[in-house]
Amino acid sequence: MELVVIVIMLALVEYFVLGVRVGLARGRTGLEAPAVTGNEEFERYFRVHYNTIEQLILFVPGIWFFAQYVHVLGAAAVGLVFIIGRAIYAVSYVKDPATRGVGMMLTMLSCCILVLGALGGAVWAAVS
Repeated sequence: MELVVIVIMLALVEYFVLGVRVGLARGRTGLEAPAVTGNEEFERYFRVHYNTIEQLILFVPGIWFFAQYVHVLGAAAVGLVFIIGRAIYAVSYVKDPATRGVGMMLTMLSCCILVLGALGGAVWAAVS
């Protein structure tokens, strides 16, 4: 399970870095708190950060229970795809939101595999 914990912590470090980027964008654009609209550059950084927390709600329990009920190394591998997908999403969305597709698909695919795999594994364990 250590590999899964490492991947989860890497995802949280990535989330932290995205939050720092939001703060830096706020300072660079001069958009004062608590405003989250009014500057398109800031809004892109903010949206990437917010969307990442939305995805983490699926990712963290999904990877944990996938590792428990299906396969630890598989969970860690799919988790790394999630992290890479989030990075691609972040760079693409800030550059041009229309190009976010690859990163979003990697993220969504990872979450689907983890959540549905964990559900299937738990059901299998319950009926076995």
